[in-house]
Amino acid sequence: MNERELRGQIEDVRTGKLSRRAFTRMMLGLGLTAPLATQMLAHSGIAVAAEKPVYKPTKRGGGGPLRVLWWQAPTLLNPHFATGTKDQDASRIFYEPLAAWDPEGNLLPILAAEVPTIENGGLSEEGTSVTWKLKQGVKWHDGQPFTADDCVFNWEYAADPATAATTIGSYKDVKVVKLDDYTIKVEFSKPTPFWADAFVGYFGMIIPKHLFGQYAGAKSREAPANLAPVGTGPYTFVDFKPGDVVHGKNNPNYHMENRPYFDTIEMKGGGDAVSAARAVLQTGEYDFAWNLQVEDEILKRLEASGKGRVLVTMSGNVEHIQLNNTDPWHEVDGERSSIKSKHPYLADPAVREAFNLLVDRASVHKFIYGRTGEDTANYVNAPDKFVSKNTHYEFSVEKATKLLDAAGWKPGADGVREKNGVKLHAVYQSSINAPRQKTQEIVKQACQKAGISIEIKSVTASVFFSSDVANLDTYPHFVADLQMYTTTMGQPDPGVFMRSYLSGEVASKANKFQGRNITRWQSAEFDKLFDQADKELDPVKRAALFIAMNDLVIKNVVVIPVVTRPVVTAAAKNLHAPISGWDNNTYALAEWYREV
Repeated sequence: MNERELRGQIEDVRTGKLSRRAFTRMMLGLGLTAPLATQMLAHSGIAVAAEKPVYKPTKRGGGGPLRVLWWQAPTLLNPHFATGTKDQDASRIFYEPLAAWDPEGNLLPILAAEVPTIENGGLSEEGTSVTWKLKQGVKWHDGQPFTADDCVFNWEYAADPATAATTIGSYKDVKVVKLDDYTIKVEFSKPTPFWADAFVGYFGMIIPKHLFGQYAGAKSREAPANLAPVGTGPYTFVDFKPGDVVHGKNNPNYHMENRPYFDTIEMKGGGDAVSAARAVLQTGEYDFAWNLQVEDEILKRLEASGKGRVLVTMSGNVEHIQLNNTDPWHEVDGERSSIKSKHPYLADPAVREAFNLLVDRASVHKFIYGRTGEDTANYVNAPDKFVSKNTHYEFSVEKATKLLDAAGWKPGADGVREKNGVKLHAVYQSSINAPRQKTQEIVKQACQKAGISIEIKSVTASVFFSSDVANLDTYPHFVADLQMYTTTMGQPDPGVFMRSYLSGEVASKANKFQGRNITRWQSAEFDKLFDQADKELDPVKRAALFIAMNDLVIKNVVVIPVVTRPVVTAAAKNLHAPISGWDNNTYALAEWYREV
């Protein structure tokens, strides 16, 4: 099917000649994915509202306790400060966005009365605004009404640089106007193809103005509700021990009928991914376990016990190795990995390319991840429309050795390569997790053969992914030469995902290390491509711009993608738990119930 035919089919959907379901089936027949098909319609201004998940309970409560394991324990409960999914997922127990992303990449209204479309007047045809109608009658857990004022406040709060919110990228370039108590208008400074960012999904959770209003800006970290949330969600707050456990109870005034099913929820942290998998799949002690970055062979053995099942959900998440563009070992103005510094050897393109050649992705996939991680050369791996076909990877110690020889990095007396007094010795850090440590060892062995010394550093996950501004062991500080973790793609669109390489998003002391650009790489060319994509309404041209961005990151070896990871979780045999690869694991917590 050529571009003209495709645009004709999209127009047939718009005019009602072709159903959305028929269009999706047609795209699947061409080898595309369902999220890609729905996003093609979304970018063309056609409604992509999702159907509500199937829900069987006929009354609220009565389901007893829900016990879930987030082995990387949450450390805070303010979604605007969450630097990792553990804090986002925990916050989502209590806070909600206007809309969520379902597994197919469709929008599901939560605090919104409906999903905005051109047909219902919610979307401007020029792509310059979106109008949200809010669900009426929704109350915060303390009984105060949820209104448009709360939405306007969240915009002001997150967009203020002094707040140092991780969500600033979703709010700083928009203007939010209150039209009435239950209607807001999000205005864009330019035509914006991906309008479902602010107030949606991962970055859209809304906090109450009446509790946070006096703590905006520089006082943002002082709010008592940062650790004791008052939201609109299905469960109300009971208690929280940072780094350990979160407790909630059934919200008797929840705005969705017959929900939630469970009387209480316990989100327990600690341990590791294997013990979490065992507690659900083998012993049945818990109902659900998050983020099972576990060797696939172990999961298969545990699953054979029959107490639970492994859920593998498609996503755009990628496990990758970051290369530090700055110097992590010397302070500049009291800051390590300062943007004012340059890395002593990773500034050399030959060294970066050598590291790229020394990562045996195929072995990592085959011997560690199996069905839970596919080797990749790309940072953007989904939806298909945005995936580059221009990249490739190769594992070759021989080529890496020749490359370093040619660049003047010669083996010293100890066998470690050096040049101008600088040795190729790298501290390679990641969180404590068996697949990650095994991946580190695979990379270390290859590097040693090429004359590069690797010092493996493993940090407790609750620390590595902490939002602690003062802790140098957190990944945003990046006090190491290399580091590895998974970046989650919380939307079926790479717009937010690719902010990780914007010059203006560099993580630094000035922004409390909340910037998304952890590698500190800066490129005027990348910034220009991103700016073009940010206002390109043509979905075909926009996809090409994101592919060009991906290729630029890969060509410059800013990061080394290892495997693209689906969302892997475990659930009790009788637990109905909808999971989306495009949103928080807890995005549909109100829909969870136990089959009887």
